[in-house]
Amino acid sequence: MTSGTPVSAPVNWAGFAAAEPALARTAEARFAAYTHHVLATLRKDGSPRTTGLEVRFLGGELWLGMMPGSLKALDLRRDARFALQANPGDGTGMGGGDVRITGRAVEVEDPETKAGYVKEVEPPEPFHLFRTELTEVVRTFVEDDAHLVLEIWQPGKPLRTVRRA
Repeated sequence: MTSGTPVSAPVNWAGFAAAEPALARTAEARFAAYTHHVLATLRKDGSPRTTGLEVRFLGGELWLGMMPGSLKALDLRRDARFALQANPGDGTGMGGGDVRITGRAVEVEDPETKAGYVKEVEPPEPFHLFRTELTEVVRTFVEDDAHLVLEIWQPGKPLRTVRRA
């Protein structure tokens, strides 16, 4: 038996979007603004690895697709934890703010699920496909040129907003 804070059940993108629809729409728009984003995984020795990645929001899931045998896929098979940051875009404007997502990536082997993904996305085959279980979504933006604002969502907790001058 363990004590302390109870662990929330895994939450997929649909669960997050139901809990915080406005933040989910903003995050999806931020990721849709550019094709390539930054994925952080953990190497065998525990050090971070960052790589480029395309993401898809389909059927209530946030999907991560990767080339076969890619180091990021091997990292996720070994340790499912990841961090994903939306491409900040050109310059420093970051229209819509900066969005970061953390969680666990679960590899999908089911042929029917993969076939549905192929039908929608048409990725080069073969490929690794991961669905995500979210542990945190953070949006950071500047408000009125005076405050840095962080909107922080975690499963089972209310949205928290932090303003820094």
